[in-house]
Amino acid sequence: TQVLRKSLRRGAALSAGSLLVYEAHKLISGFAEVHASFRVEEVIEQADYLYGSGETEKLYRLLVQHKNSDDAELLWRLARASRDLAQLSSTPAEEKRRLAYEALECAKKALEKNESNFAAHKWYGICLSDVGDFEGIKTKIGNAIVIKEHFQRAVELNPKDATTIHLIGIWCYSFAEMPWYQRKIAATLFATPPTSTFQEALRYFHMAEEADPNFYSKNLLYLGKTYLKLNNKKMALLWLSKAKEYPAHTEEDKQVGVKNCNST
Repeated sequence: TQVLRKSLRRGAALSAGSLLVYEAHKLISGFAEVHASFRVEEVIEQADYLYGSGETEKLYRLLVQHKNSDDAELLWRLARASRDLAQLSSTPAEEKRRLAYEALECAKKALEKNESNFAAHKWYGICLSDVGDFEGIKTKIGNAIVIKEHFQRAVELNPKDATTIHLIGIWCYSFAEMPWYQRKIAATLFATPPTSTFQEALRYFHMAEEADPNFYSKNLLYLGKTYLKLNNKKMALLWLSKAKEYPAHTEEDKQVGVKNCNST
């Protein structure tokens, strides 16, 4: 009887100990999850500050540390940072290629983690288009429909995002001015090749401007270029003048200024 009582007491003590260990584990795990959440928010806040400040290289160095993250918000930001670094004129050609593919992989992973993230769709479309520059015109045209679908999905999820609306306009403009030999390639890839018009492109550029007026130098430039294609020189001059006067905050803004001078 005494042996049985000792065994029961020992069992009760072990059960209580196990429960304490379990509760402690839950508490520690909870703290770890909260800490991880705060950590992600801190990184995103720092990343957005660096992006707004134009610190492309610092931003990339911050985010590349989190390339194995499961957080879609971190991953699409890394895709954007990799892509922006690849776009810098100071980045060597081979590095541009590596960064372009890295950006696509990060955007793809962001989509896998959260299909409802509009920015993941947006940057997947952008990065897929960039990779086409390295793989040739056939691949670029072959990816065109998928690219547009991701842009359209991004706009469905966030109708206020002017940049994505602008990108659909660029897509339309590119197909509207596509040379004959590229149209022949498209005809071999699709039963019904994708097409567009300058009028359709113009509609998207104006929609982007309505969503966020004066948000992007390139949208102003393309409004001017599209009006030129439609032989409306008065409206073309209006928008090209706005593009020329746009403050050059980024390297791309400076390039737009150069292209604008060439257009006029």
